[in-house]
Amino acid sequence: MKQSRRTFSAEFKAKVAIEAIKEVKTISELAQNYQVHPNLISLWKKDFLSNAGKVFDGGRDEMEEIKKLKKEKEDLIQQIGQLTVDNNWLKKKVL
Repeated sequence: MKQSRRTFSAEFKAKVAIEAIKEVKTISELAQNYQVHPNLISLWKKDFLSNAGKVFDGGRDEMEEIKKLKKEKEDLIQQIGQLTVDNNWLKKKVL
């Protein structure tokens, strides 16, 4: 019988990675407690530490993106309005 791969939630990975960072228990002990391979814990710890800076940058990037989208929306609304006026003017000229 074929076993399917286990998937772990982000919360679980973060919890294990934080415990590994604390270094209260060894990675081998954590692996036994959580029934995962020690290499996974090391990988999760490495990923956690490498992405820790994004926690503080995330809001700023999203706000800039929102501002760009609002500006683009306003420009498109203005362009639609101008095209509507031009279209109505041309209809009057033809008739």
